[in-house]
Amino acid sequence: MKTTISIGLALSVVGATVLAQTVPNTVDAHVAAAKAAAGSEHTNTFNSLCMATEERASSNPAPRANATPPPPPDRAKWHVEPMKVFDNLYYLGQSEYSAWAVTTSAGIIVIDTLFDYSVEDEIVNGLTKLGLDPKNIKYVIVSHAHSDHEGGARLLQDRFGAHVLMSQADWDLTARITQSWPKPRKDMVVTDGQKLTLGDTTLTMYLTPGHTPGTISTIIPVRDNGRPHVAAEWGGTGFNFTVSPDKPRRYWYETYAASADHFRDAVKKAGADVLIANHPEQDGAKAKLAALATRKEGAPNPYVIGNDSVVRYVTMVGECARASLLRFSAATK
Repeated sequence: MKTTISIGLALSVVGATVLAQTVPNTVDAHVAAAKAAAGSEHTNTFNSLCMATEERASSNPAPRANATPPPPPDRAKWHVEPMKVFDNLYYLGQSEYSAWAVTTSAGIIVIDTLFDYSVEDEIVNGLTKLGLDPKNIKYVIVSHAHSDHEGGARLLQDRFGAHVLMSQADWDLTARITQSWPKPRKDMVVTDGQKLTLGDTTLTMYLTPGHTPGTISTIIPVRDNGRPHVAAEWGGTGFNFTVSPDKPRRYWYETYAASADHFRDAVKKAGADVLIANHPEQDGAKAKLAALATRKEGAPNPYVIGNDSVVRYVTMVGECARASLLRFSAATK
Protein backbone atom coordinates (compact mmCIF):
# COMPACT_ATOMS: atom_id res chain seq x y z
CA MET A 1 0.00 0.00 0.00
CA LYS A 2 1.26 3.47 -0.88
CA THR A 3 0.43 6.42 1.36
CA THR A 4 0.87 10.14 1.10
CA ILE A 5 -0.01 12.92 3.53
CA SER A 6 -1.28 16.40 2.61
CA ILE A 7 -1.38 19.66 4.56
CA GLY A 8 -5.02 19.14 5.43
CA LEU A 9 -7.35 21.26 7.50
CA ALA A 10 -5.21 24.38 7.25
CA LEU A 11 -6.70 24.83 3.79
CA SER A 12 -10.15 25.14 5.32
CA VAL A 13 -9.18 28.40 6.99
CA VAL A 14 -8.84 30.03 3.58
CA GLY A 15 -12.18 28.63 2.44
CA ALA A 16 -13.91 29.77 5.62
CA THR A 17 -12.48 33.28 5.25
CA VAL A 18 -13.70 33.59 1.67
CA LEU A 19 -17.13 32.29 2.61
CA ALA A 20 -17.41 34.67 5.55
CA GLN A 21 -16.72 37.54 3.19
CA THR A 22 -19.57 36.56 0.84
CA VAL A 23 -22.36 35.41 3.21
CA PRO A 24 -23.62 37.77 5.95
CA ASN A 25 -23.37 36.10 9.35
CA THR A 26 -27.06 35.71 10.09
CA VAL A 27 -29.25 32.62 10.34
CA ASP A 28 -31.40 33.70 7.40
CA ALA A 29 -28.39 34.44 5.20
CA HIS A 30 -26.74 31.08 5.85
CA VAL A 31 -30.03 29.23 5.33
CA ALA A 32 -30.54 31.11 2.06
CA ALA A 33 -27.00 30.25 0.96
CA ALA A 34 -27.59 26.61 1.83
CA LYS A 35 -30.89 26.55 -0.05
CA ALA A 36 -29.28 28.08 -3.12
CA ALA A 37 -26.49 25.49 -2.95
CA ALA A 38 -29.00 22.66 -2.55
CA GLY A 39 -30.78 23.61 -5.75
CA SER A 40 -33.31 21.02 -6.84
CA GLU A 41 -30.98 18.03 -6.33
CA HIS A 42 -30.26 18.11 -2.59
CA THR A 43 -33.55 19.24 -1.05
CA ASN A 44 -33.95 16.21 1.25
CA THR A 45 -30.66 16.85 3.00
CA PHE A 46 -31.30 20.59 3.10
CA ASN A 47 -34.66 20.09 4.76
CA SER A 48 -33.43 17.55 7.30
CA LEU A 49 -30.22 19.40 8.18
CA CYS A 50 -30.93 23.09 7.72
CA MET A 51 -34.59 23.41 8.59
CA ALA A 52 -34.54 21.32 11.78
CA THR A 53 -34.84 23.56 14.82
CA GLU A 54 -34.59 20.87 17.52
CA GLU A 55 -31.26 19.45 18.61
CA ARG A 56 -30.64 15.79 17.86
CA ALA A 57 -29.42 13.41 20.51
CA SER A 58 -26.02 11.76 20.35
CA SER A 59 -25.71 8.54 18.34
CA ASN A 60 -23.92 6.99 21.31
CA PRO A 61 -26.19 7.53 24.31
CA ALA A 62 -25.20 6.00 27.64
CA PRO A 63 -27.03 2.71 28.13
CA ARG A 64 -29.68 2.43 30.81
CA ALA A 65 -28.71 0.49 33.93
CA ASN A 66 -29.12 -3.28 33.42
CA ALA A 67 -30.39 -2.70 29.89
CA THR A 68 -30.19 -5.61 27.47
CA PRO A 69 -29.55 -4.97 23.76
CA PRO A 70 -32.73 -4.96 21.69
CA PRO A 71 -33.20 -7.84 19.25
CA PRO A 72 -32.31 -7.18 15.59
CA PRO A 73 -35.19 -5.77 13.56
CA ASP A 74 -37.02 -8.04 11.17
CA ARG A 75 -34.98 -8.57 7.99
CA ALA A 76 -37.91 -7.64 5.77
CA LYS A 77 -37.79 -4.12 7.18
CA TRP A 78 -34.18 -3.39 6.22
CA HIS A 79 -32.89 -5.79 3.56
CA VAL A 80 -32.00 -4.44 0.12
CA GLU A 81 -30.52 -6.44 -2.73
CA PRO A 82 -26.95 -5.45 -3.73
CA MET A 83 -26.42 -3.57 -6.97
CA LYS A 84 -23.62 -2.65 -9.33
CA VAL A 85 -23.50 1.16 -9.58
CA PHE A 86 -20.29 1.65 -11.58
CA ASP A 87 -17.85 -0.76 -13.19
CA ASN A 88 -15.91 -0.85 -9.91
CA LEU A 89 -18.40 0.43 -7.29
CA TYR A 90 -21.22 -1.59 -5.73
CA TYR A 91 -24.03 -0.74 -3.31
CA LEU A 92 -24.20 -3.17 -0.37
CA GLY A 93 -26.46 -1.19 1.93
CA GLN A 94 -29.72 -1.59 3.77
CA SER A 95 -32.88 0.42 3.18
CA GLU A 96 -31.70 3.31 5.39
CA TYR A 97 -27.95 2.68 5.77
CA SER A 98 -25.37 2.51 3.00
CA ALA A 99 -22.23 0.44 2.48
CA TRP A 100 -20.07 0.36 -0.63
CA ALA A 101 -17.53 -1.95 -2.24
CA VAL A 102 -14.75 -0.69 -4.51
CA THR A 103 -13.25 -3.42 -6.65
CA THR A 104 -9.63 -3.22 -7.78
CA SER A 105 -7.14 -5.42 -9.61
CA ALA A 106 -5.82 -6.63 -6.24
CA GLY A 107 -8.94 -7.01 -4.11
CA ILE A 108 -11.87 -5.17 -2.58
CA ILE A 109 -12.14 -2.06 -0.42
CA VAL A 110 -15.34 -1.83 1.65
CA ILE A 111 -16.55 1.58 2.81
CA ASP A 112 -18.70 1.29 5.94
CA THR A 113 -19.95 -1.98 7.37
CA LEU A 114 -23.53 -1.42 8.58
CA PHE A 115 -24.65 -3.04 11.85
CA ASP A 116 -23.30 -6.24 13.34
CA TYR A 117 -26.67 -7.92 12.66
CA SER A 118 -26.73 -7.04 8.94
CA VAL A 119 -23.10 -7.26 7.78
CA GLU A 120 -23.35 -10.97 6.93
CA ASP A 121 -26.54 -10.57 4.93
CA GLU A 122 -25.80 -7.36 3.07
CA ILE A 123 -22.02 -7.29 2.67
CA VAL A 124 -20.77 -10.89 2.80
CA ASN A 125 -23.74 -12.44 1.01
CA GLY A 126 -24.22 -9.32 -1.12
CA LEU A 127 -20.76 -9.60 -2.61
CA THR A 128 -21.36 -13.28 -3.32
CA LYS A 129 -24.64 -12.50 -5.10
CA LEU A 130 -22.76 -10.01 -7.28
CA GLY A 131 -20.22 -12.66 -8.26
CA LEU A 132 -17.51 -11.22 -6.04
CA ASP A 133 -15.58 -13.14 -3.39
CA PRO A 134 -15.73 -11.58 0.10
CA LYS A 135 -12.44 -13.32 0.86
CA ASN A 136 -10.89 -10.65 -1.36
CA ILE A 137 -11.81 -7.83 1.04
CA LYS A 138 -8.45 -6.28 1.88
CA TYR A 139 -9.41 -2.98 3.50
CA VAL A 140 -12.41 -1.56 5.33
CA ILE A 141 -12.76 2.21 5.64
CA VAL A 142 -15.10 3.24 8.45
CA SER A 143 -16.37 6.74 7.74
CA HIS A 144 -17.19 7.34 11.39
CA ALA A 145 -17.48 5.44 14.65
CA HIS A 146 -21.22 4.93 14.97
CA SER A 147 -22.67 1.44 15.13
CA ASP A 148 -24.63 1.79 11.87
CA HIS A 149 -21.32 2.16 10.01
CA GLU A 150 -18.76 0.42 12.22
CA GLY A 151 -20.82 -2.42 13.69
CA GLY A 152 -19.91 -5.01 11.04
CA ALA A 153 -16.20 -4.21 10.86
CA ARG A 154 -15.15 -6.79 13.44
CA LEU A 155 -16.68 -9.65 11.44
CA LEU A 156 -14.82 -8.62 8.27
CA GLN A 157 -11.64 -8.20 10.27
CA ASP A 158 -11.89 -11.59 11.97
CA ARG A 159 -13.21 -13.69 9.08
CA PHE A 160 -11.25 -12.27 6.15
CA GLY A 161 -8.26 -10.58 7.77
CA ALA A 162 -9.31 -7.22 6.35
CA HIS A 163 -7.48 -4.15 7.61
CA VAL A 164 -9.81 -1.64 9.28
CA LEU A 165 -9.09 2.06 8.77
CA MET A 166 -10.31 4.89 11.00
CA SER A 167 -8.97 8.19 12.21
CA GLN A 168 -7.20 8.26 15.56
CA ALA A 169 -10.01 10.36 17.01
CA ASP A 170 -12.61 7.78 16.04
CA TRP A 171 -10.49 4.87 17.24
CA ASP A 172 -10.45 6.73 20.55
CA LEU A 173 -14.22 7.22 20.33
CA THR A 174 -14.67 3.50 19.67
CA ALA A 175 -12.72 2.71 22.83
CA ARG A 176 -15.09 4.92 24.84
CA ILE A 177 -18.34 3.61 23.37
CA THR A 178 -20.36 1.67 25.93
CA GLN A 179 -22.91 0.09 23.59
CA SER A 180 -22.63 -3.68 23.32
CA TRP A 181 -21.88 -4.21 19.63
CA PRO A 182 -18.58 -5.90 18.63
CA LYS A 183 -15.82 -3.32 18.25
CA PRO A 184 -13.00 -3.90 15.74
CA ARG A 185 -9.47 -4.28 17.06
CA LYS A 186 -7.47 -1.11 16.52
CA ASP A 187 -5.69 -1.33 13.19
CA MET A 188 -4.74 1.35 10.65
CA VAL A 189 -4.93 5.06 11.50
CA VAL A 190 -5.98 7.47 8.75
CA THR A 191 -4.40 10.91 8.52
CA ASP A 192 -5.65 13.85 6.49
CA GLY A 193 -5.05 13.51 2.77
CA GLN A 194 -3.81 9.93 3.08
CA LYS A 195 -3.97 7.81 -0.06
CA LEU A 196 -4.93 4.14 -0.01
CA THR A 197 -3.72 2.26 -3.07
CA LEU A 198 -4.85 -1.28 -3.82
CA GLY A 199 -3.86 -2.64 -7.21
CA ASP A 200 -4.90 -0.20 -9.92
CA THR A 201 -7.03 2.05 -7.71
CA THR A 202 -6.14 4.87 -5.30
CA LEU A 203 -8.62 6.41 -2.85
CA THR A 204 -7.89 9.64 -1.00
CA MET A 205 -9.21 10.13 2.53
CA TYR A 206 -9.72 13.46 4.27
CA LEU A 207 -10.33 14.10 7.95
CA THR A 208 -13.60 16.02 8.23
CA PRO A 209 -14.41 16.08 11.96
CA GLY A 210 -17.81 17.30 13.02
CA HIS A 211 -20.33 14.49 12.83
CA THR A 212 -17.84 12.58 15.00
CA PRO A 213 -14.40 13.67 16.26
CA GLY A 214 -12.65 11.96 13.36
CA THR A 215 -15.09 11.55 10.48
CA ILE A 216 -13.45 10.53 7.19
CA SER A 217 -14.64 11.74 3.77
CA THR A 218 -13.31 9.96 0.71
CA ILE A 219 -12.54 10.61 -2.96
CA ILE A 220 -12.95 7.48 -5.11
CA PRO A 221 -12.11 7.00 -8.80
CA VAL A 222 -14.86 5.06 -10.58
CA ARG A 223 -15.65 3.98 -14.12
CA ASP A 224 -18.94 3.77 -15.98
CA ASN A 225 -18.71 1.50 -19.02
CA GLY A 226 -15.01 2.30 -19.04
CA ARG A 227 -15.47 6.07 -18.80
CA PRO A 228 -13.70 7.62 -15.77
CA HIS A 229 -15.55 9.56 -13.10
CA VAL A 230 -14.72 10.61 -9.54
CA ALA A 231 -17.01 9.91 -6.59
CA ALA A 232 -17.05 11.86 -3.35
CA GLU A 233 -18.47 10.59 -0.07
CA TRP A 234 -19.12 13.13 2.69
CA GLY A 235 -18.44 10.97 5.72
CA GLY A 236 -21.10 12.08 8.19
CA THR A 237 -24.00 14.46 7.75
CA GLY A 238 -26.17 14.79 10.87
CA PHE A 239 -25.71 17.20 13.76
CA ASN A 240 -26.14 14.48 16.43
CA PHE A 241 -22.99 15.49 18.27
CA THR A 242 -21.63 14.09 21.52
CA VAL A 243 -21.08 17.28 23.51
CA SER A 244 -18.84 17.59 26.56
CA PRO A 245 -17.59 20.41 28.78
CA ASP A 246 -14.37 20.70 26.79
CA LYS A 247 -16.14 20.35 23.42
CA PRO A 248 -19.53 22.07 23.65
CA ARG A 249 -22.05 22.20 20.86
CA ARG A 250 -20.55 25.44 19.52
CA TYR A 251 -17.24 23.63 18.97
CA TRP A 252 -18.93 20.93 16.89
CA TYR A 253 -20.80 23.34 14.61
CA GLU A 254 -17.63 25.36 14.01
CA THR A 255 -15.57 22.23 13.38
CA TYR A 256 -18.20 20.80 11.03
CA ALA A 257 -18.33 24.02 8.97
CA ALA A 258 -14.53 24.14 8.66
CA SER A 259 -14.47 20.49 7.58
CA ALA A 260 -17.09 21.17 4.91
CA ASP A 261 -14.88 23.95 3.52
CA HIS A 262 -11.92 21.58 3.55
CA PHE A 263 -13.68 18.78 1.70
CA ARG A 264 -15.33 21.20 -0.72
CA ASP A 265 -11.83 22.24 -1.79
CA ALA A 266 -10.86 18.58 -2.23
CA VAL A 267 -14.00 17.92 -4.30
CA LYS A 268 -13.19 20.87 -6.56
CA LYS A 269 -9.57 19.80 -6.99
CA ALA A 270 -10.50 16.20 -7.75
CA GLY A 271 -13.25 17.19 -10.18
CA ALA A 272 -15.65 14.84 -8.39
CA ASP A 273 -18.85 14.48 -10.41
CA VAL A 274 -20.49 11.67 -8.40
CA LEU A 275 -21.98 11.96 -4.91
CA ILE A 276 -22.43 8.96 -2.64
CA ALA A 277 -23.38 8.94 1.02
CA ASN A 278 -23.73 6.56 3.94
CA HIS A 279 -27.49 7.05 4.22
CA PRO A 280 -29.70 6.69 1.12
CA GLU A 281 -31.75 9.82 1.80
CA GLN A 282 -28.59 11.92 1.62
CA ASP A 283 -27.65 11.06 -1.97
CA GLY A 284 -31.04 10.09 -3.39
CA ALA A 285 -29.95 6.47 -3.53
CA LYS A 286 -33.40 4.90 -3.61
CA ALA A 287 -34.45 6.74 -6.75
CA LYS A 288 -31.02 6.35 -8.35
CA LEU A 289 -30.79 2.63 -7.66
CA ALA A 290 -34.29 2.17 -9.08
CA ALA A 291 -33.23 4.08 -12.20
CA LEU A 292 -30.11 1.94 -12.54
CA ALA A 293 -32.23 -1.20 -12.40
CA THR A 294 -34.03 -0.15 -15.60
CA ARG A 295 -31.16 1.76 -17.23
CA LYS A 296 -30.89 1.13 -20.94
CA GLU A 297 -27.62 0.79 -22.81
CA GLY A 298 -26.11 4.19 -23.48
CA ALA A 299 -28.34 6.00 -20.98
CA PRO A 300 -26.62 8.29 -18.44
CA ASN A 301 -25.75 6.98 -14.99
CA PRO A 302 -28.07 8.72 -12.48
CA TYR A 303 -25.24 8.97 -9.98
CA VAL A 304 -23.24 11.25 -12.29
CA ILE A 305 -24.44 14.73 -11.31
CA GLY A 306 -21.47 16.95 -12.20
CA ASN A 307 -18.78 18.66 -10.16
CA ASP A 308 -20.86 21.79 -9.59
CA SER A 309 -23.62 19.77 -7.93
CA VAL A 310 -21.22 17.84 -5.69
CA VAL A 311 -19.50 21.08 -4.65
CA ARG A 312 -22.88 22.61 -3.88
CA TYR A 313 -23.81 19.66 -1.67
CA VAL A 314 -20.74 20.10 0.50
CA THR A 315 -21.24 23.88 0.52
CA MET A 316 -24.82 23.33 1.67
CA VAL A 317 -23.96 21.20 4.70
CA GLY A 318 -21.38 23.75 5.83
CA GLU A 319 -23.88 26.59 5.53
CA CYS A 320 -26.44 24.59 7.51
CA ALA A 321 -23.85 24.15 10.27
CA ARG A 322 -23.27 27.92 10.37
CA ALA A 323 -27.00 28.60 10.53
CA SER A 324 -27.43 26.06 13.31
CA LEU A 325 -24.54 27.57 15.26
CA LEU A 326 -26.21 30.98 15.20
CA ARG A 327 -29.57 29.48 16.20
CA PHE A 328 -27.90 27.71 19.11
CA SER A 329 -26.00 30.81 20.16
CA ALA A 330 -29.18 32.89 20.19
CA ALA A 331 -31.07 30.25 22.17
CA THR A 332 -28.39 30.02 24.88
CA LYS A 333 -27.82 33.73 25.46
